[in-house]
Parts: sequence; structure tokens; C-alpha cells
Amino acid sequence: MSKKRPGGESLPSAPTTATGTSPDHEVPDATPAPDPKRWWALAVIALAQLMVILDGTVVNIALPSAQRALGMSDADRQWVITAYTLAFGGLLLLGGRIADLVGRRRTFVIGLAGFAAASALGGAATGPGMLFGARALQGAFAAVLAPSALSLLATTFTDPKERARAFGVYGALAGGGSAVGLIVGGLLTEYLNWRWSLYVNVPIALAALLGAPAFLRDRSGRRGGHLDVPGALLGCGGLVALVYGFSEAEPRSWSSPSVLTPLVAGVFLLTAFVWWQSRAASPLLPLRIVRDRVRAGSLATMGLATIGMFGVFLFLTYYLQVVLGYPPVRTGLAFVPISAGIVIGATQIAARLLPRTAPRTLMSSGMVLAAAGMVLLSSLTVHAQYVTHVLPALLLLGLGMGLTFMPVYATATAGVPAQDAGVASAVLNTVQQMGASLGTVLLNTIATSATGRYLHSHVPGPGADGATLDQGMVHGFSVAYRCSAGVLLLAALVAGLTVWHRTPKHAGNDAPA
Repeated sequence: MSKKRPGGESLPSAPTTATGTSPDHEVPDATPAPDPKRWWALAVIALAQLMVILDGTVVNIALPSAQRALGMSDADRQWVITAYTLAFGGLLLLGGRIADLVGRRRTFVIGLAGFAAASALGGAATGPGMLFGARALQGAFAAVLAPSALSLLATTFTDPKERARAFGVYGALAGGGSAVGLIVGGLLTEYLNWRWSLYVNVPIALAALLGAPAFLRDRSGRRGGHLDVPGALLGCGGLVALVYGFSEAEPRSWSSPSVLTPLVAGVFLLTAFVWWQSRAASPLLPLRIVRDRVRAGSLATMGLATIGMFGVFLFLTYYLQVVLGYPPVRTGLAFVPISAGIVIGATQIAARLLPRTAPRTLMSSGMVLAAAGMVLLSSLTVHAQYVTHVLPALLLLGLGMGLTFMPVYATATAGVPAQDAGVASAVLNTVQQMGASLGTVLLNTIATSATGRYLHSHVPGPGADGATLDQGMVHGFSVAYRCSAGVLLLAALVAGLTVWHRTPKHAGNDAPA
């Protein structure tokens, strides 16, 4: 076409490109411009993630002191841990969907403020009931905070290289936060008191709260969305029942009605939940999220990895303190190598390789490395030396976890429609939480049973001396470590068979529904 001058003369039209557009008026790239404050946003999200993960273990080393101070019975002390995991694991799906409907930044801020208040309440507890309630509140606000943080990360970083770096940091915190919690818990308990294992969350949350309004960007929420109330009742009820059943299996037994009843109820409720989600107009969990083979494989890998990994922290804590006689601070510091390995594996290896390497390669390699670390731990004896026997295993475990968790987080949240980012992140967090709960219970049961069999076959009389008890305990741990190695190898196989695609080039911001 040609343009007309006012006098009627024709002007030659501007040359067009192969797409029919003028070079002076090209259609802009559909990919949104990156947020200039995205790296500050990562710092805020990382603080929140560290607080949530750290709180799963920071109380563990402080628990004996808290029990003595508040007069808790041996039967009730487990509720300091269980109250948190019960609320956190059971409410994650609901928290993720609320983030999608209300707005992820808004729920992130609410979760931070609530978590800080609950932590302060727990630190000021005057009795066991007050501490249990505060821990449950922490778990409830964590269930809102964790999926909001992960979905904000997924929608903020869309460039493949930057996304890999961001998820490298997130994966390092997700894997290393538990070990950091043991270190911080030991330091606070020995040099201050057990209450600071809860108070420590307040300054972390306040720092994140100051940065959230300035650096986090998100939509105001999903207009016209409705909360799936029947789905929330079925899904959250089923998850709470399962977490409760797993938590009761350790102090009771798997054949106890107090264990079987909630487990059966949980399976029934979750089966009904899946049926309802296929029919609901606005489902709490759109089934398209978990029907994708790559995402389902990533979720399965995460679940198996956490089942196999979380027994390490429990068993090594007892091994170092009871068998080797380490004080709390030294026990916490003994876990530094696993944290260092996770950081190196996630940020320096996986983050650099993911943009040009298939995720399954990193995941499978990481799980094989972690399984090798477990095999090394299974050879520990009551006279083992930390530097020559424990340290190499922790380094292998850390590198393996870093190589695995980072691509799992990036792949499981890639290509999710923006309106479902919160619930997709909640699914991943739920799988991780359920895997940790199930793994701790299963592996502890395996270790306890193996220890009992060892003592029965090696102690003919009614009692055993301290050395024999230590040998029995270490034998039980060794059996559990070998089982963990098998679970981690299964995770490597699942990742290799299911996660076949690379991470999308632009993964996240507003993927179409």
C-alpha cells in the first residue's frame, strides 16, 4: 500500500518484513520484560523459604530442654513436632489455592506475619498446651506462605538461565534448611535457651515483611474465582488424617487402631477428593496439573527423595549425640558439610547445567550420588571417626540432594498456567512434606525393629550393657540406611523414565490454560 500526501501524491510504503510488519514498527516480543527488582524479590522469597524449612528441625535439638522446662510427658513431647507437620502438610493445598484466588503477594505477607506471631507465642509458652497450639498455628501459616513463595518465584523468573539460578538458590535452601535448623537449634539451645529456637523466626519474618511490598510483584488475584469448599474439606481432611496416622505409628504400632483408622480414613477421603476434582466447576486441584507425565515424574521423584533422605537427620543426630557423645552445638556443626554440598550442587552445578541438560540427567545422577552416601553411612560402627567415615557420606548426600531438588522445583512448576501457580506449588510442597513424614516414620520403624532383633539375638540375659545397646542402635541405623539407598535408587529410576523433556525456554509467567 502507499500513503497520500495532502496534495494527493503517493508516498512509497515502508518495506515489510517476511511477517508483514514494518521494520520501524515491529511487533514487540510477547515475553514480558523481566522485573528489574527480581533479584531482590528472590532474597525476600529465600528468607521466607529458609524460615519455613528451618522450623521443621530447629526445635528438634531444643526439645529435651523444652520438655524439662514445661513439664511435658514423654508421650506428649512428640506433639511439638507433630502439631506443626499436621497443620502444614494438611493445609498446603488449601493455602495454594487461596494464594491463586486472593493474590500471591498478599497471602505471602499474611503468611509471614502470622508465622512470626505464632513463633513469638510459642517462645513465650507457659505450658505444653500453649506450645502445641503455637506450633499448629505456625504450620497453618506455613501452609499459606510456602506455596505463595514458590509460585512467586515461578512467575517472577522466566528466562531459562535466570530461572535456573533462582531455583538453584531455592533448591539449596529447601534441601539445606533442615540441616541449618539443626545447627541453629544447637547453638541457640546451648548458648541462650530453647525459647530462642522459636523467637529466631521473628527477625527473619520482619526482614522479609519489610522487603515484600517493595520487591514482590503479582496480580491482585483471580477475578471470578471460587473456593472449592467440598474439595477443601475432602483434600485437607484426607491429608491431615494421613499425617496424623503416620505420626502415631512411631509411638504406637502399625497395627494399632489409632494408626489404622486415620490412615484408612485418609485414603478414603483422598479417593473421594480425586473423584470430586474431576467433576467440580472450580476444583481445588485441577487434575491437568498432575496428569502431565513430566510434572508427575518430578513430583514422584521429590516424594521418594524426601522419604529416603529425612531419616538421615534423625539417625545421625542420635548417632552423634548418643553413640559418639557430641554436645548439641557440635552435633549441629557436624551437619555443615551436607548443607555445603547442597549449596554447591544446586547453585554451582545444577543451576549451570539445567539450561542445556535434560532435567532427568541431573535428578537421576543426584539420587545415585545420594544413594552412594547412604551406603557409606550403612558401614558406620560404634568406633567410627567423623572425618574418615561420616564426612564423605555427608558430602555425597549434599551434592546429590542439590543436584536433584533444584531441577525438580524448576521442572514441576514449569509451564503451569499463572492462575494455577499457587496450587501447583502447593502440590510440590505437599509431596515433600508427606514424603518427609512418611520417611521418618517408616525408617524409624525399620531401625527400631532391626535394633530389637539384634539385641534379642546378642543378649541372652534380661539386660544389656551400654556398649551392646550402642551396637544394636548402630545396627538398626545401618539397616535403615540401606533401605534409604534403595528408595533413592528407585527415585533415580523414576526420574530417568518419566522426566524426558527439557525445562521450557519461558516457563512460568502466564502460560496459557
